[in-house]
Amino acid sequence: MQAPVLCRALLASAALCLGPVTAWAEAPTDATRQVNAAALADLPMADRRDFDFAQRGFIATRKDPIIRDAAGKPVWNTTALAFAKGDAPASVNPSLWRHAQVLGKAGLFRVTDRIWQVRGFDVANITFVRGDKGWIVIDPLTATETATAAYDLISEQVAKLPVSAMIYTHSHVDHFGGAAAFTDALAKDAPIIAPLGFTRAAVSENVIAGPAMGRRAGYQFGLGLPKGPEGSMGAGIGIGVAGGKRSLVPPTREIAETGTEMMIDGVRIRFQITPGTEAPAEMNFGFPDWNVADLAENANASQHNILTPRGAVIRDAKAWAQGLTEAIDFFAGAEVLITSHGWPRFGREVITDYLGKHRDAYAYLHDQTVRLMNKGLTGTEIAAKLTLPPALAKEWYDRPYYGSYSFNSRAVYQFYMGWYDGNPVHLAPLPPEDGARRYVAALGGADRVRTLAHDAFAKGDYAWAAELLDKVVFAGSGDRATQVLLARTYRQLAYQSENALWRNMYLTAAGELEDGVAAQDPTGGAGLLAQLPPSDLFDVLAVRLDPAKSGDSAVALGFAFPDKAQEYTVSVANGVLVHRPGLRDGRQATLTVRYADLVSALFTGQPLAAKVASGDARIEGDPAAFARLIGWLDKPDPSFPIVTP
Repeated sequence: MQAPVLCRALLASAALCLGPVTAWAEAPTDATRQVNAAALADLPMADRRDFDFAQRGFIATRKDPIIRDAAGKPVWNTTALAFAKGDAPASVNPSLWRHAQVLGKAGLFRVTDRIWQVRGFDVANITFVRGDKGWIVIDPLTATETATAAYDLISEQVAKLPVSAMIYTHSHVDHFGGAAAFTDALAKDAPIIAPLGFTRAAVSENVIAGPAMGRRAGYQFGLGLPKGPEGSMGAGIGIGVAGGKRSLVPPTREIAETGTEMMIDGVRIRFQITPGTEAPAEMNFGFPDWNVADLAENANASQHNILTPRGAVIRDAKAWAQGLTEAIDFFAGAEVLITSHGWPRFGREVITDYLGKHRDAYAYLHDQTVRLMNKGLTGTEIAAKLTLPPALAKEWYDRPYYGSYSFNSRAVYQFYMGWYDGNPVHLAPLPPEDGARRYVAALGGADRVRTLAHDAFAKGDYAWAAELLDKVVFAGSGDRATQVLLARTYRQLAYQSENALWRNMYLTAAGELEDGVAAQDPTGGAGLLAQLPPSDLFDVLAVRLDPAKSGDSAVALGFAFPDKAQEYTVSVANGVLVHRPGLRDGRQATLTVRYADLVSALFTGQPLAAKVASGDARIEGDPAAFARLIGWLDKPDPSFPIVTP
């Protein structure tokens, strides 16, 4: 078994795949060594301020770096980037190597007299604010296991207190997925606060499109890769993404307006709403009595994504820049700045400069992309041309560890113009396999294309070599040797990349070309869905209805959920599933059942027959009508191919 597959098979979290694996490693070529040496010469390596900020206030970390689930399976390794010491090897871009050194410090940190952060226990930070009676928890991480470990650490090192409130800065799962870890610690009537539109945004990004996003997230975050000089160098904004159990404790209040103030457990908090920036629903907030600002994920230790490679709704770069402009004024006078990823920043002038130059990076991206777009350049052409101005490029936090100008400029173009570039040849492009077969034939056949690719590889022209070999693979003419050469090509591109996500994607592609696609859990997301409103369940069923199976058939069914005191009618006609509140006339049958039991039946294979037999569920009307609906539903493929036909 090849090393990447072994890593995927044995470990629940890629964060645990630690260190170089010689059976899998590809040596950097002379061309790659030259590219990385040239990159080093242009970097401001003398600027060490980030190291000071990242280490300031360190108290302690876990004695055991491995965090495990209830069954003892590892879900996280706090020391996953500990290998990044000394000078960068030739297999890692020197800027990315330095970034991993700063990012890899994990543990509990005292930020101020009232604020602590646990960093490096997940891709995001969890922040604990000491109120009069308990902890205000900000962003409870991705998984309940890592959130529990963080709570245990601050309980041991500072104080074991109840949780007097939870705040979700935005609607991405790494900022709410561990919330259930605090259920037992929540004080009575503890508020759970989120920005307006949080629940809807969380559902659309994490459930409806979850299977496709999850598959691509495996590429983006390198979930099957070992960590090491020939493997993943982290996730750009964190060490990696934790395994373990996801959850959601729904918010009890959503903040709708900038300027809203709340007194929570004796702590005054003032909110700035920033929709459409890093997430559809997001907010910054400050502690005005302490001169502390929390910029959520709107200001980071890296350039961020306007469109994530895993897939998401495109973000508004103009709104993002404007939100940071507003934040500069809204939080004027702040002496400490914390964020949901990375490390704090200290000092009024430092914070103002940081927010201004971070803002300028997004504003420049937006304005110059649009300027070039209006001169007739396409997204691809703009991506090849646009770079940061030197004054911004020298700032480490504007560099492309997570997002990049190449990817982001194409996202801005798509935001305004869509995917179509105006050239009618792209109105109805050939599918990849059909187009590849014709290209390969036109170039003289697969052997000829492979020869051209070998020549490009030998010259260090890896982008062209990859394009040629990709055509051979999708033409169906790619033998084992072709896929291995394409994998070698992707590894050289990975070694040169300053972007942690690009590196992960190149290396994941290389692994799948050599070893195939690892099997993935098809039931992912069921636990999250069970905690969301029933209407969201029906939205998921709607996008899983296969019209080839339902044909011209129609059905109308009632669903009653006594535990939620809610009833719905679901109808299927014309290949479309629609749900409405209430039990409507014309139903063929009605199912009365606990909502969680229905979710389990639909998504984890737990049969409802036993529930009906025991009286825990009942069907009135034609039971076969429900069987017809279930038979029309399609199952998503969590392991679909990406770099092969």
